Amino acid sequence: MRRALLAAALAAAALLAAADPRALFSEIGRDLAELSRITGLKLHHQVPYDTITRQKVNEYLKQKVKEEVKPEELRAEELALKKFGFVPQDFDLVKSTVDLLTEQAAAFYDFRKKRLFVADWGSSAMQQVALVHELAHALADQNFHLERFIKAAGKSDDGSLARMAVMEGQASWLMSEVMARRMGQSLASTPGLEEQVERMAGSAGSEYPEFEKSPLYIRETLMFPYTKGMLFQHAVYRKMGQAAFSEVFRRAPQSTQQILHPEKYFERLAPAAPMAPAVPKDFSTLAEGTVGELDHSILLRQYTGKETADEVAPRWRGGAYRIAERKTDRRAVLAYASQWDSPETARRFFALYQRVLKQKWKQMSVRRQSPEALEGSGDDGNFVLRVEGAVVSSLEGLP
Repeated sequence: MRRALLAAALAAAALLAAADPRALFSEIGRDLAELSRITGLKLHHQVPYDTITRQKVNEYLKQKVKEEVKPEELRAEELALKKFGFVPQDFDLVKSTVDLLTEQAAAFYDFRKKRLFVADWGSSAMQQVALVHELAHALADQNFHLERFIKAAGKSDDGSLARMAVMEGQASWLMSEVMARRMGQSLASTPGLEEQVERMAGSAGSEYPEFEKSPLYIRETLMFPYTKGMLFQHAVYRKMGQAAFSEVFRRAPQSTQQILHPEKYFERLAPAAPMAPAVPKDFSTLAEGTVGELDHSILLRQYTGKETADEVAPRWRGGAYRIAERKTDRRAVLAYASQWDSPETARRFFALYQRVLKQKWKQMSVRRQSPEALEGSGDDGNFVLRVEGAVVSSLEGLP
């Protein structure tokens, strides 16, 4: 969900304001040398750069989406978000994403053109910070080919977001470390400094109107790679030192759970792979993928509250979904399954998901109910919700 669009359009946009960048370009050589010393990554060649206007940023992002994401993929991503109840039915995914990134992008590194672009509008003392962030991407790209790294997640939406957190988290950590060193400090030697930086980054979105009016899911998944990704990079760095900057690319985390809980990354705890329920034979698959701990955390936070989300979501062990459509009338069905750490947790989520259904639909009626199943109808058709062992499954939108 939304991962392909983010991967295509994000282009490593720094969530900072920028000033006139021309004076910055003389600092590129120094910054790259410093980043190379910190990470141990080799600088193979200098990074081409240019300025870009706000209008050109908007045009660039729109073109990037057209080139890299097929219209049917965009429609399926948007439909999945609406089926889960993450966004309202009139939500425009492409417009929202492009507008958000245009509003916030101060600089970005184009993986295909291998060129750094810096915005030519606004003014801020943080302009140097944005440049260091993007140069960190350029250095990582020369060593690990970032576009290929993101695509290696395949159909795992959750795995793709985890890889984006590696990419953005490392750049955010290095950006913060460079700035800290220039003030005589270091993230590595100043306890709690990385969490202060993470909180500052997490609150920065309130300055942007497009960000503020976006649904919770859009805001959280946009900020996650930067904020939680930075904390993940810090945890790996504390354990492995300089080798951490290569390790996270060579052995990428498999899920957002491993980003949120780095100990699971070190344990190499792979996510489970529950099977989404079968759809009727006259329906064909539009999209399928994974639903991770972050997705469940946002869903529970949105419909049951933060306290419940914080308690239940970390008990996630795996999740999968499929969006299928009937060609005759374009009716869409959501087939979804989640696996939990125990049958007891699954039963609790079974009850919580009933609350999700009641709130995401305007109308809901129940025909049959038992401790293991709930059947009825909602806004978009019939549904069947079940719990079996540690797995909760749901079919929604049935004729």
